[in-house]
Amino acid sequence: MKRLLFAMAALVVMTGPALAGSCPKHMAAIDAALAKNPQLSAAERAEVTKARADGEAAHKAGKHDESLATLAKAEKILKIN
Repeated sequence: MKRLLFAMAALVVMTGPALAGSCPKHMAAIDAALAKNPQLSAAERAEVTKARADGEAAHKAGKHDESLATLAKAEKILKIN
């Protein structure tokens, strides 16, 4: 039982850095897609820009689950998922 609890705790501790590493990749993908000047309405572009900024802020605050969820919204609009 102790081994199981230790393994679960280790998994939780290791998951944070793994998620943190993927946020910048998603931000870079969004930036690259925006650089290609995609056909977006003004509202869509504003939503993508806001989601990108909010995702970066959440990443910097250490809220990586929130960051990934927010960045996924931008990626869905850009169709880069």
